[in-house]
Amino acid sequence: MSFPEHPQTRADSMPTHPDTGVRRNNGLAVAALVLGVLAVVLFWTVIGGVVLGLLALIFGVIGARRARGGRAPRGTMSVIGAVLGVLGIIGSAVIIAIGASILNSDEFKDFDDCVRHADTKSERDACAEDFNRDIDN
Repeated sequence: MSFPEHPQTRADSMPTHPDTGVRRNNGLAVAALVLGVLAVVLFWTVIGGVVLGLLALIFGVIGARRARGGRAPRGTMSVIGAVLGVLGIIGSAVIIAIGASILNSDEFKDFDDCVRHADTKSERDACAEDFNRDIDN
């Protein structure tokens, strides 16, 4: 309702909560969460943990910045996706470190040399038994 003393301006006619009918969403937050969960589940594949984790981290940071700026909802989902992405990256880094230490160990080099010189399956089995014995000691 407008009064003649106060003519209605364009700003007065705008609703306090603009609902333009356009649905605002944060697809980056959803993508970050999905990729973060996949990174945590597939961290043992190394590639899955690193690649998916990095993507989750990137999308999560961008989605959180959009949410903080008020341009998109679901800021918490973005942060959770980014954190899960980091956990996937850390898990993959641990797997890579363990694998590198095993492959560079003297026991593995001895096992590899033994298998290369083995001609029969029984000789390869003996190499495996020696390797297990060396690892246990």
